Amino acid sequence: MNNKAITFLKNFSYTLSSNLISIIISTMVILIVPKLIGVESYGYWQLYIFYSSYVGFLHFGWNDGIYLRYGGREYQKLNKTLFFSQFWTLVFFQIIIGVIIFSFSAVFNDDSNKLVIIKMTVLCMLLVNVRLMLIYLLQCTNRIKEYANIVLMEKVLYCIFILLFLSAGVRLYQFLIVADLIGKFLSLVYAAYCCREIVFNGFSTFYFSLKETVENIAVGIKLMFANIASMLTIGIVRFGIERGWDVGTFGKVSLTLSISNLLMLFINAVGIIMFPILKRTNLEKLPQIYLTMKTILMLPLLGLLVMYYPLKIILIAWLPQYADSLKFMALLFPMCVYEGKMALLINTYLKTLRKEKLILFINLISVFLSIIFTFMFTILLKNLSLAIVTIVVLLAIRCILAEVLLSKILKISVKKDVVFEIAMVLIFILTGWLFTSWIGTVLYLVAYVIFVIINRIDIKSSFSHIKILLKNG
Repeated sequence: MNNKAITFLKNFSYTLSSNLISIIISTMVILIVPKLIGVESYGYWQLYIFYSSYVGFLHFGWNDGIYLRYGGREYQKLNKTLFFSQFWTLVFFQIIIGVIIFSFSAVFNDDSNKLVIIKMTVLCMLLVNVRLMLIYLLQCTNRIKEYANIVLMEKVLYCIFILLFLSAGVRLYQFLIVADLIGKFLSLVYAAYCCREIVFNGFSTFYFSLKETVENIAVGIKLMFANIASMLTIGIVRFGIERGWDVGTFGKVSLTLSISNLLMLFINAVGIIMFPILKRTNLEKLPQIYLTMKTILMLPLLGLLVMYYPLKIILIAWLPQYADSLKFMALLFPMCVYEGKMALLINTYLKTLRKEKLILFINLISVFLSIIFTFMFTILLKNLSLAIVTIVVLLAIRCILAEVLLSKILKISVKKDVVFEIAMVLIFILTGWLFTSWIGTVLYLVAYVIFVIINRIDIKSSFSHIKILLKNG
């Protein structure tokens, strides 16, 4: 096994271990918190998580530009003085934005709970966006071990403080937010230590580089808007649900989304490893690598859908107050199939090929459709089931459109695979929604076995190709 393969496996083990622990912690939080703090408090906590997921918008693509422009570089060869100046310029910029939002929120919001959430979100923005520059520098230079430790530290501290607060009898959502902010702050301190040559350079070396800042933002803002548009695809539907129904319903739907998204923690981690590797890979090899990875990825993704059936039974027994919303897992669980392929394969490839405009175009189409569907199902028809199924439909449309456009760039055919994936997802949704017994499990398992048999030649070929790649690089 060559050095590249060994490095990949080491990085994979780092991200796998840190993200498995993150999944365990996230699962604990998802299962324990809603049982203890009540539906309304859980709704406000989810509202903070919802708002804070958009704070990345406020660095205006600065960090994304660094990620794209310097992806594949060696950390030792980076211009430390330049990045020291960029880091502290970003810090000052975020403080100014935070002060502005802090001031306006008090004037235009009369709901005390939402005002608290907005102010906490501002603090989250400062911590997240500043830390993101350091995280992106570690990711794009393939320092995956340090990145994995930062992720692990945040999640572990977050879990510890939540458990401490809950053990002390605290049931206020504000303390859960504080636990999140503490985890983010201390992980920022560790990230600064990992990049200490950049963060703690002498202030005498500081200089404001307008050219560098503009170039980073100009490159990154397309990807940033693409990411925001990607989040808005689901976010608009969630916003429609929050406005059309009470905060308790919003919290219940958010719980179902959180459970359905657990697998994404692992998938995103693998995507992070792949980006710097693909940036250093010969362009001629990219099409074959894509076909190989796609086959190997879809096999477990479609197989893991079967976990829905026992998981639903366990969750209803554990959280009976959420039983009416957990039925929507049958509609939402397949989102991990399309989100997984998008995050690990399609987006990673489009970033490698510097197709930020194409990513933005695809996501803007998704947002446009999201607005139409949300208006129809949350305002005109006011149908919660249709609003929720819209999420999977939108993610499927975005993924299929993106893969078709990428396949034209790579000059490969994906039509057969797209049809198979749609068929499997439809079978899962229908069996999960129509059958409450184990009959649904059996029917989907039969369909999955047929899928594997039909695609056995491609599966065998992909595993053989992986062995060759590990051996030769």
